[in-house]
Formats: sequence, structure tokens, C-alpha cells
Amino acid sequence: RGKMTTEEAAATDMCCASCGIAEVDDIKLKNCDDCDLVRYCSDKCQQDHRPKHEHACKKRAAELRDEILFKQPESSHDGDCPIC
Repeated sequence: RGKMTTEEAAATDMCCASCGIAEVDDIKLKNCDDCDLVRYCSDKCQQDHRPKHEHACKKRAAELRDEILFKQPESSHDGDCPIC
């Protein structure tokens, strides 16, 4: 299957990635700790879904680390090295 449409992505954001239960008043979904791409209703669902999610999770987690690592800080000094 190809990439998700915007509608599919929005729908999955409102449902547990493992069992598909929707977020309602008494069910709160929590984001994957590493990537924030998917949400789960329980630790068991997160563990059950891990084999399917692991590749995308590692990829997105690496992208997030790179964004943080390579983000240029605001500098008031033109030409200053952001690392030094």
C-alpha cells in the first residue's frame, strides 16, 4: 500500500494504531514516545503493534534527532560559528 492520504492520516491520529479504538472521553490515546507518528490506547497495544511500527518509528526518531542536532541557534552576531 502507498502513502496515506491526509484524511487517512487524520483518522489514524484519532484512533489507536493497534486496535483502532477511537479516542473518546473515557479513552485517552498517548503518542509513541520515540516518533509521535502513531497513538495507542494502552501499553499492550503499543507492544503488540511494535513489529509493524518499528521501521517507521526508527526512521522518524532519527529525523527528529537530526532536526534538533542541526537546528541553527538564533545569533545576534553575524558570522559567528554556532558551535563555538
